[in-house]
Amino acid sequence: MIVPLDEYLGIDKLPFKVSIRAMIEIAFWGQNQPSFKRAKEIIKRVHNIDISYVTVMNITKFIGKVVYDYNYDKALNIWNNRANIDINCTNKKGTLYIQADGAAVNTRIEDENGSTWRENKLGILFSEKDLYKRKNKANQIIHKEYVAFVGNVETFRILIFAKAVELEYWKYENIVFISDGATWLRNMISELFPEAIQILDKFHLIENIYDYGKFIFQNDMKKVERFKDKIIGYCYSREYKLIEKELKKYKDIEIPPTVCNLPVYLRNNKDKIDYSTYERNGWPLGSGAIESSNKTVVQQRLKQAGIRWSVDGANYLITLRCYQESGHWDEIEKIVVDHLGQ
Repeated sequence: MIVPLDEYLGIDKLPFKVSIRAMIEIAFWGQNQPSFKRAKEIIKRVHNIDISYVTVMNITKFIGKVVYDYNYDKALNIWNNRANIDINCTNKKGTLYIQADGAAVNTRIEDENGSTWRENKLGILFSEKDLYKRKNKANQIIHKEYVAFVGNVETFRILIFAKAVELEYWKYENIVFISDGATWLRNMISELFPEAIQILDKFHLIENIYDYGKFIFQNDMKKVERFKDKIIGYCYSREYKLIEKELKKYKDIEIPPTVCNLPVYLRNNKDKIDYSTYERNGWPLGSGAIESSNKTVVQQRLKQAGIRWSVDGANYLITLRCYQESGHWDEIEKIVVDHLGQ
């Protein structure tokens, strides 16, 4: 009896003429390397398999779509059944940290203004157990859980909420959300976790104080420094009224749209600048973790020179990046096997 080789190898019903494990390995290098061409070279060097970069791209996209669909369906199910989640816990311990930010990805689709850039929203979650304090008191995060989505806030909030549910957020005594104070972030976290302590990134605030101060004082840096020290000092002493009094001195100066409107910025975030309390509780004051995560998860792979993505393709790849960086790559084989019915 003669059996076709594809059937003999058990790959005759697979979308590509390679095994599931081989597809997942190819997708690993596809999401890991700066480009699909570079992935092709690495696969040849590591596995001695000569495969075209187009095939690497197609397999990576296929695996990414399977994992993306699985991840979104799971998150949507959690979201639709959130009223049934038992969040009662009498013995709460520790702190769960959540950070989120946006970063632009270049796509092939123009918006109404002719721009091809779309915002990817990235979120990270980690607990105090994931924090390692160095001798210089700086924090090193040894593990993060990542979620990301290129598109609207509505979908992203479903994904980040589902991840928080997986981590059983209700078992933590504190949920601490650190951000740059963007409106969409404030609104999202207030809706999802109204009990969360929101912290305005101190270093982002300082940057905005400098931005505003340099305009107000016409780049007189001695005046800008004194102004910055005064505002931050009032934050630490919890004297928001004195901040308002200080800023009223400049209320008649018209601020151009390219300069941070500090009075509005601080008014929107006045309940998130109690830095003395945050420090006393040992909570980080900066959102540097999400900024470095954007570089690791998004920029190193999706923002290479001259590369444009379809929105779907970017979401598929970035989902794989999140699984890899979260330490969940080994879960992908079961997801793909179940999808293919193997």
